[in-house]
Amino acid sequence: MNDQDDARLAAGFAAGDEECVAAVYRRWRPLVHALARRSLGDEREAEDVTQQVFLAAWRGRGGYRPGPGGLGAWLTGITRHKVADALEARTRRARVVQAAARVCVQARSEPGPERAVERVVLLGELARLPSAQQRVLRLAFYADLTQSQIADRTGLPLGTVKSHMRRALQVLRQSLEHSLEHSLERGVPEPIR
Repeated sequence: MNDQDDARLAAGFAAGDEECVAAVYRRWRPLVHALARRSLGDEREAEDVTQQVFLAAWRGRGGYRPGPGGLGAWLTGITRHKVADALEARTRRARVVQAAARVCVQARSEPGPERAVERVVLLGELARLPSAQQRVLRLAFYADLTQSQIADRTGLPLGTVKSHMRRALQVLRQSLEHSLEHSLERGVPEPIR
């Protein structure tokens, strides 16, 4: 393709022309995917980021202004932002997993009535989650699998595994905070952290 073809594609893309959108995807998907894969080192995450880039480009197409490098440079910039978001999310997930592992180790090493109550409450809240979220959490914490390994084992897309994990942890956190508040209101001592 030459610069005129690229300019025509970019204009059609910005205007929402479906044929141009498909052509833009075919033309720049390999570049976007290669950048994401090189930065993330994970094929499934790279696929997720590639989809996010083109979705973000589609939603933001009205703000596209031709500049040096054209549409390819614009898509590369979106890719860099989406890769940074993915790396930040990976770091957050790792911190959550480490914190949960510390709590599990602490609960095992410090037996007592408070720990037994915490475990019962945690297991009760876990049982209230939808089955798909339960399965993802159990594989992560009891089988010590990464999200990519969970996706491989369950056949779920990596993005779905991440969503299940995030939603389940949010629900558990809110439920446990609520349980803790009620325990304190009834005069039960706060568990050791």
